[in-house]
Amino acid sequence: MIKTLPADLLAAENMVLEALQTSLKDQPLGRWEVNLKFEGLKLMPVALRLMQNLQEDGFEIVLVWPDMGGTALAKHNAPELANQISSINDLLAEKNGKDDDRIFLVVAPQPSDYEQFELLCDKHSGAVVMLNGRLEDSAVGIGGVARQRRRGFLSLWRKAYWLEPLESGALMRSHPGEWILFRADVDGYRETTTFDQRPDAEAIDAALVGT
Repeated sequence: MIKTLPADLLAAENMVLEALQTSLKDQPLGRWEVNLKFEGLKLMPVALRLMQNLQEDGFEIVLVWPDMGGTALAKHNAPELANQISSINDLLAEKNGKDDDRIFLVVAPQPSDYEQFELLCDKHSGAVVMLNGRLEDSAVGIGGVARQRRRGFLSLWRKAYWLEPLESGALMRSHPGEWILFRADVDGYRETTTFDQRPDAEAIDAALVGT
């Protein structure tokens, strides 16, 4: 079946919600990534809407921010959800070893958050969804630390949804589907090819040139 790109951000968010519903059903205790790779995207409203939509579907969600500033701002923007908004450090402090089936929706953890975020995930018995995370640090390079991270913690994460604009197209994946490459034509975006795994830049360039 021919897939189409979402027309706007809200349409993309609807696709994210559908993909997460399927992902959490397939792997209720999994580690799932959502990536909306738009330059200048304001994540706060996206995260709050996603949290609310998942709650309406019956999921128990905790919206998690890596830092206290993001946590405080989210509570200010959505005071009615303040009891379901926390920081990584606060959650680490409250963990008591009991089973916890809440879903942690963690917003944009960075390389500097790696150790604390990994510790939180290791201690949490429920699912974790990472929204626009960037845990791989270019400063680490291709050395032993980077290889160890890729073999360990980073290898646990599966892509629930991915949408990435490219110079002459776009790349999209919605679980459980394939990776779809779109080419930008004068009259819009057209599906060109699919991949079983996330394609690298060379594969993308070759596919776009060959279409």
